[in-house]
Amino acid sequence: MVEPVRDPQALQAQLDDFQNMQRQLQMLSMQRQQVNLQLEEMKMAQEELGKATGKIYKAAGNLLIETTSAAAKKELAERIETFEVRATALGKQEEKARAKSEEMRAALEKMVGRPEGA
Repeated sequence: MVEPVRDPQALQAQLDDFQNMQRQLQMLSMQRQQVNLQLEEMKMAQEELGKATGKIYKAAGNLLIETTSAAAKKELAERIETFEVRATALGKQEEKARAKSEEMRAALEKMVGRPEGA
């Protein structure tokens, strides 16, 4: 059995770092979820835009401005692409943060003399 480290200051510092990582991981997860929700809304709008006949309007602040179907489709496709890139980047950041969090958890358990996975 590994002798646990009994330095309370080192343990507290590790615990603080771990808690900060957990908060960061939670924020990344929430951001990714928000981006994915917005992405789904845009995809639904894109589907509806494909079915639309007649005049097309887009929101500009508190105003609705008439636009062409082609311009609206192009703008929406660009926004979707941007959000897909953003969702992918957030997913990668979340994976890295999750891995780092697990490493920190294992190190903390080792410091308090707890076997990993127990």
